[in-house]
Amino acid sequence: MRPTTPKGLRLHIAFLGRRNVGKSSLLNALTRQQVSIVSAVAGTTTDPVEKPMELQPLGPVLFIDTAGIDDEGALGDLRVQKTRQVLDRSDMGIIVAEAGRWGPFEEDLLRELQARAVPVVVAFNKADAGVPDAALLQTLLKSNCRTVQTSAPTGAGVAELRGALLESAPGEFINSPAILGDLVGPGELAVLVVPIDKEAPKGRLILPQVQAIRDLLDSDSYCLVVKERELRSALGQLKTPPKLVVTDSQAFLKVAADTPRSVPLTSFSILMARFKGDLNLLVQGTMAIDSLRAGDRVLVAEACSHHPIGEDIGRVKIPRWLTQYIGGRLQFEHVQGHDFPADLAPYKLLIHCGACMWNRHEMLGRLWKCQAAGLPATNYGLTIAYSLGIFERALEPFPAALDIYRCSRVDAALATVP
Repeated sequence: MRPTTPKGLRLHIAFLGRRNVGKSSLLNALTRQQVSIVSAVAGTTTDPVEKPMELQPLGPVLFIDTAGIDDEGALGDLRVQKTRQVLDRSDMGIIVAEAGRWGPFEEDLLRELQARAVPVVVAFNKADAGVPDAALLQTLLKSNCRTVQTSAPTGAGVAELRGALLESAPGEFINSPAILGDLVGPGELAVLVVPIDKEAPKGRLILPQVQAIRDLLDSDSYCLVVKERELRSALGQLKTPPKLVVTDSQAFLKVAADTPRSVPLTSFSILMARFKGDLNLLVQGTMAIDSLRAGDRVLVAEACSHHPIGEDIGRVKIPRWLTQYIGGRLQFEHVQGHDFPADLAPYKLLIHCGACMWNRHEMLGRLWKCQAAGLPATNYGLTIAYSLGIFERALEPFPAALDIYRCSRVDAALATVP
């Protein structure tokens, strides 16, 4: 049966370590399936291999098998680079090491994962061939790192590994935040405005819309789904106003015009900014739009690799609206998927999609990279609302973010006072 939980909602667990320590064998033993090719030849795993499954009682997870971090040669360097990209989206890491072999590669992996605040489980594999040093086990225990001893061929220790993963899982994954249910509440109504255009998938809704509907149902809220052309009529037939209207960002202006000013309004993309990233940080980044000048380079990043059609939001509409807003031509550069420039210095702003296909860890990791480089970051929905002049209204459902915006406006006004 095909997994039905989107990858972005699964706990991402990476198998990491040197070549030929048994990462792939251990993954196969844990999943009870032949997920990865196994051989005695070092470096059999090249590109990351993904396996979605249910890890009860934790729920949906995505296991990622990786190439050895000690791979060599030109191709080996590329494989290691792919492995390091996996770190950006890992919610948990399993460092697989041979029982009697712990050295600089393992230490570097452990330090990097801990620096990223990623929970770590160390699996000393091939336990039938030796045991780990007792002092090392004590050191790892003191660093809040759970350890297990495993033998993939016999299955020894696999149950203990499963238990260690359950115990080490991040609390925020187990108690995942709401998308919008907390903004609406039980017994209250949200109206979702869903345009059907060329980029809408045939026969279905896009992922943020589906997730919003499910989140409302989980929160015992009501949900009314309409196209933008039917919104005014639908609102007129309601006995009581909705608690919230959520629109596709591309229809912001029409929906704002048709929604009474007393009804809170936001967009799916802005909801994703809170659910997948850091809304307050992205609001601060949006303020950098006012400092853009003609000729500045703007990086546009999309989490998924889709084929652009017609009036693509990231390639056509946002560049058009921003160009009109600043009154000059900007240089837009686009990246997709997990590709991201190592050097962010040339850019004045990052505009990211809603990252509905990613887990939150990867999106936060990308934002942290931008912070470290001093690059302001925003997302599609926030950029559209700002450039169209309805930013404040779109933030009204989020008091903390709205305060950040208003304070920024006051500070900007005071800065112009002689």
